[in-house]
Amino acid sequence: MKVFNLLLNILWLVFCGLWMAIGYLIAALICFILIVTIPFGIASLRIAGFVLWPFGRTTVRRPGAGAPSFVGNVIWIVFAGWWLALAHLITSIPLFLSVVGIPFGWANLKLIPLSLMPLGQEVVPTDQAFGGR
Repeated sequence: MKVFNLLLNILWLVFCGLWMAIGYLIAALICFILIVTIPFGIASLRIAGFVLWPFGRTTVRRPGAGAPSFVGNVIWIVFAGWWLALAHLITSIPLFLSVVGIPFGWANLKLIPLSLMPLGQEVVPTDQAFGGR
């Protein structure tokens, strides 16, 4: 399974991972420059790493993430989340045009909720998310 994840991650990196990670890095840089939005920049860096190499990992809701995460996500959607979600949507369209790209197109669409609401999410290995060791 790890070899399969490695192959998928390499293909993902070539087809869309690098470009999407650059988008998240730009969002993080802007957030760091604005000082007050540093927590958003940290979340954006976390997602950039996930978007760069996603197979074999997933996101889960962080325990204890409550109202502050919700309020932060609303602010995030307004300033950065919508254009990152749009980038995932636009990136998925050409991927759906080829047979090899269809799974990557779906993976891009599945990342849209995370791009809209990153706060209160944690990236974990896939087996850890489902109770494995």
